[in-house]
Amino acid sequence: MRGDLIKDLEKLQHNLVVWSQAPDIDTTALEDNLRETVALVSQLRMNNQAWLQLKEDVLLASLKQRFAIQGGNFCFDLPQLQFWLHQSRPYIEKNIERWLSLLKNIKQSLALVLKFIRLRAEFKHIETESGFYQDSGEGLLLLRIKVAQSAQYFPTISGNKFRYSIRFMLPCEQQGRRYSNQATTFKLARC
Repeated sequence: MRGDLIKDLEKLQHNLVVWSQAPDIDTTALEDNLRETVALVSQLRMNNQAWLQLKEDVLLASLKQRFAIQGGNFCFDLPQLQFWLHQSRPYIEKNIERWLSLLKNIKQSLALVLKFIRLRAEFKHIETESGFYQDSGEGLLLLRIKVAQSAQYFPTISGNKFRYSIRFMLPCEQQGRRYSNQATTFKLARC
């Protein structure tokens, strides 16, 4: 994952340099993003990464062993986890905060890359007659969907790099969900 993030950040860095040549560019914002990108690349290239401490954590190491075994993550298989889960809330939160702090560089790198992917497209209003929408997926990295909070349906997405489809579902007490065949309104950003 580290190598992929470095490649994505280097590509972003190259694009920022190219964009700096544009006449109407906000140079302050560009320089800030370029500075952040360069700093993150150099941090990710360091050999003594903080997240390597996660491999040495006794609790996490014991959990990792059990995840490879099918059905190996029941409460009786993971007594250390059960013990940890029954500790005080502040103790558990302190552990989680420490683990997440070790992943700070990864989180910042992902956030920056995703920010620029999301900026590639604006949301467009889409209306379907049947609760189904399909389009070409070529060149897309990310689909973003907004549905009104009051809507009584939710999207499910399937597809590949050539085509994607969005089918809207209705909650159903008997089956959990069912296909919507009603007119549907949503917003879509094709990043």
